[in-house]
Amino acid sequence: MPAELGHFTLILALAIAVVQATLPLYGAAKRDAGLIALGRQGAVLQFLAIAFSFGCLTYAFVVSDFSVVTVAANSNSVKPLLYKITGVWGNHEGSLLLWVLILSLFGAAVAVLGRNLPDGLRARVLAVQAMIAVGFLSFMLFTSDPFLRLNPAPADGNGLNPLLQDPGLAFHPPFLYLGYVGFSIAFAFAIAALIEGRVDAAWARWVRPWTLAAWIFLTIGIAFGSYWSYYELGWGGYWAWDPTENASFMPWLAGTALLHSVIVVEKRDALKVWTILLAMLTFSLSLLGTFLVRSGAVSSVHAFATDPARGVFILAFLVVVVGASLTLFAIRAPSLKTGGLFAPISREGSLVLNNLLLAAAAATVFFGTLDPLFVEALTGEKISVGPPYFNATFMPLMIPLLIATGVGPFLAWKRGDLPGVLSRLKIIAGLSFAAFFVAWYLSDSHSALAGLGMAVGIWLLFATLSYFADRIKLFAVPLAESLRRARGLPRSTWGMTAAHCGAAIMVIGITVSGGWQKEQLSIINPGDNIDIGSYTFNLVGVREVPGSNYTAMTGTFDVYRDGKLVTTMTPSVRHFTVPPMDTTEAAIYTMATGDLYAVIGKSQAGGYATRLYWKPLVTWIWGGALIMALGGGLALSDRRHRVGVPVRKLLRGAKTAASAA
Repeated sequence: MPAELGHFTLILALAIAVVQATLPLYGAAKRDAGLIALGRQGAVLQFLAIAFSFGCLTYAFVVSDFSVVTVAANSNSVKPLLYKITGVWGNHEGSLLLWVLILSLFGAAVAVLGRNLPDGLRARVLAVQAMIAVGFLSFMLFTSDPFLRLNPAPADGNGLNPLLQDPGLAFHPPFLYLGYVGFSIAFAFAIAALIEGRVDAAWARWVRPWTLAAWIFLTIGIAFGSYWSYYELGWGGYWAWDPTENASFMPWLAGTALLHSVIVVEKRDALKVWTILLAMLTFSLSLLGTFLVRSGAVSSVHAFATDPARGVFILAFLVVVVGASLTLFAIRAPSLKTGGLFAPISREGSLVLNNLLLAAAAATVFFGTLDPLFVEALTGEKISVGPPYFNATFMPLMIPLLIATGVGPFLAWKRGDLPGVLSRLKIIAGLSFAAFFVAWYLSDSHSALAGLGMAVGIWLLFATLSYFADRIKLFAVPLAESLRRARGLPRSTWGMTAAHCGAAIMVIGITVSGGWQKEQLSIINPGDNIDIGSYTFNLVGVREVPGSNYTAMTGTFDVYRDGKLVTTMTPSVRHFTVPPMDTTEAAIYTMATGDLYAVIGKSQAGGYATRLYWKPLVTWIWGGALIMALGGGLALSDRRHRVGVPVRKLLRGAKTAASAA
């Protein structure tokens, strides 16, 4: 019965979405208050219907209702409760239901929290959101119904992919989807603005917090996924430029550019057309990621489906969304008035450079990810594009971007004094040059890339701190006065400082962990010692350990430094019977200076295959990413973003609209 109720409420949600996508849009055009109100009511009802449906599917997983095809294919009775719940979205059908649940959640949030929005604009935004919901709900109901019944029901299910039976996967997809789907709000605002033919500072202030919220969630989601890859897959890395990793990285790059371009619209009433285009492209890249994960077009441990027929549906929907939005853009964009002028050397100019470099970086990842698909479609030849391509094309774009990010905040709006700024930063520039030569000299292969990474990381970190110190007049006034100024700074300034410092910390972590990593691959027996840097690993023994739904072959390593025991590490290989699969569980010991990382393989002739690492400062990568997300949260908490636009501006806008009518 719960499955039938879940299916019925999905149909109800589709009907509500159809009404929400049409009548409020017509009402906004005719200024019919009754029809306009349907948008707000429909958004809330749609969310409640989909949330109930999601609850029904979750219940089916928790009670192991194997008469539901999705449950039988992705769960089994001996699986721990946590993984029964995460199994809801660890498959194609359930992940799509989570997708539309989050989509409806954002729509309901706009309906409830967007009271400061003009009624017409809110109605159009919610109508566009509903159009997206119609597409995905139709896709689910006609090709990917999560509530299909199986008769007769099997005695037990096939189980969830063991790679996904991990606590990290309980959080990674929801945060990732909150980012993916959150950009739909920016897209909806962009389409609504094109329909109205109006983009101004008030519009930018309305759209900015929604974009920032999506960016925060996507940042956290990517960080979770990267860390899961690091500790779960046992390969010693955290980012492989996997197509599905790139699918989430592309909208993140575009969304970062969008965040900065919206600032220019808000502050200087400029870059309107570019910002609208960027909002559309960011969400389009999110839809592209949805296609790549579910179409079978790419092979990845993250992929949810390999059914080309269902992939074609998503591709068709992507073409419709992108094609229709770009057509509307081509028709309406020329009518948008240009804003204020500014000199190339200015705060606006630095943000434009930021946008150009981020857009170029997103394009680089886009073509590197899709080029194998294009080549195979045209020639039938299979090729691969891996880290060498991305390192050679993406990294050079990041160096000027990070340098400009350190300089930009010091520049004045409209016209800046670059020589004066550089003069103020000359000590930091000297420190960065010193960091380059020290890193180059100390790296194992005298790597110029390691030197550049350290230089730009140090530059961005200390330039950002210098800007903050300048804002509070540190050392120029008494400390108590500096602290008072710090408390009085807008939270957006605190947020920018934290986000830029987080980026610098992440760059330093990537550089140090890559340039000074120690690795040893060996076949050893119990009692053997392996030296990694200043540490000695001793394999004490190997034993079999039973788990909740698996058996594990676990090795025990005692790790010594200078003859003193540092820690004991227990990497393992887990064997699952439902479904049959082996997984590698790395053992990681984290210290302030870096990680000890150990992996053990199955017994073979000559002993056990082991992979041992010393990874200095590797945790700075995820620490930096979380600091970036924290910075976004601080900026989002700024009261100016919560209220959206001052009341006097709303009243002035309403009077202007009334006089124009």
